[in-house]
Amino acid sequence: MSRSQVVEVAGREVTVTNPDRVIFPEAGHTKLDLIRYYLDVAEGALRGVAGRPMILKRFVRGIGEEAFFQKRAPAKRPDWIEVATLRYRSGVSADEVVVRDAAGLAWVVNLGCIDLNPHPVRAEDLDHPDELRIDLDPVPGVDWKQIID
Repeated sequence: MSRSQVVEVAGREVTVTNPDRVIFPEAGHTKLDLIRYYLDVAEGALRGVAGRPMILKRFVRGIGEEAFFQKRAPAKRPDWIEVATLRYRSGVSADEVVVRDAAGLAWVVNLGCIDLNPHPVRAEDLDHPDELRIDLDPVPGVDWKQIID
C-alpha cells in the first residue's frame, strides 16, 4: 500500500494518504477511486455543500466500520481550507470546515468523508439558515420501505 499520492485539483495540491486503502470492500474501490469519483461529480456535489460549514462524518477504515463525527476542523490542514466558527447554545464553539471548491472536496474525502454533512447555513451568514435538510437514515430494524411509507 502506497503511503501517499499528490493529486492536483483546481491548481492546488491535495495529498491523498493511503490511496490504495479499500473503502468499499465488496466492490474493491479504494480511497483514490472515491476521490476521483467526487472530482468527476464535483459540480453537483459542490451545489449542495460549497460555502457551508460541515460536520465531518469520517469512515477512516472504510464503509465496513463505524464512522465517527468530527465537528472541529483538523488543526493540521492546508492554509486554503477555510473554517467558520459555529457557536452552540451550550456556549461551546467549533471551527468547522467550509469547502469552497473541488480541492476542498477532495481534501475532506481524503479524511474519510464518504457522505457530506453540511449545515443549512452559509459561512457568511451563520445566523440565518437558507435551506431545510431532512436526513432519512434508517436505523437498525427499520428498512427503506418503512421510511418511504
